[in-house]
Amino acid sequence: MTRSSRTETPYLVEPPHYQVILDGTDWESLGTVRGTGESLPAALVRLLDPDPVVRSAAAEDALGEVTHQNTIYEATVPVALYVAAILDHPAVAAGDFGHHADTPPHRPALVELLEWLSDTAHDADDECVAIGERHYGERFLQEVAEIRRFREVRPAMFSAVQPFLGHESAEVRDAALVAAIPLAEHPLLAEHRGELVGHARRLLAGSTDRYKRDRILDALKAWGHDTRDLENSADVAVRERRARFWAQRDSRGDNWTAEYSEDPPF
Repeated sequence: MTRSSRTETPYLVEPPHYQVILDGTDWESLGTVRGTGESLPAALVRLLDPDPVVRSAAAEDALGEVTHQNTIYEATVPVALYVAAILDHPAVAAGDFGHHADTPPHRPALVELLEWLSDTAHDADDECVAIGERHYGERFLQEVAEIRRFREVRPAMFSAVQPFLGHESAEVRDAALVAAIPLAEHPLLAEHRGELVGHARRLLAGSTDRYKRDRILDALKAWGHDTRDLENSADVAVRERRARFWAQRDSRGDNWTAEYSEDPPF
């Protein structure tokens, strides 16, 4: 897979080369879950190790340092850009991850990294910003630099994810789609949402994965699409349970909230 296709459409810029990110980032100055990011360069390098067991441990060491309770840390942005930059590296494209990467069933490294990008982008999406503004005021985004910076580099990450929407593996295509959707909320990527809608319809026609269906249906609704013809019976049941939940909460005047999520507990 070449990188040239990523610059053929407007507003798509490549992420920096992964070595540039490693060498050009002051990791020790960036906050992480447990302190600062001085251990991150070594862990990120090991993501490309030929040994799948080493790659698995590296994923825990590197991604775990910037993944905790839906929080975007100072080091999250360079880690996410690094992950985006290595998606088409041979060690990732052909490799496996997981605690038992040497025994079946294998977990593709590419899928793992795409899913991590998806979860991280979801923690900085428009809905999370709206929740933050409701609870902390309209200056929420201006005051939380980590989220703001992540949102600024979404076009670069989208350009790295986009080629995998046409991957030969359905598992990779689906992971790429779910990752691309929150990235495409960037205003400069609005014209690419039509492409994602086509892929979304394909996934909804064949997948029963609750997590993926919820993410995709929510995005389509946010983009103004009528999704009723795309919903199955399980989708309708979930939508109705949510409506009942919020109606009951509003009637009681409840004021509970999770830190970065207002999804009902089901």
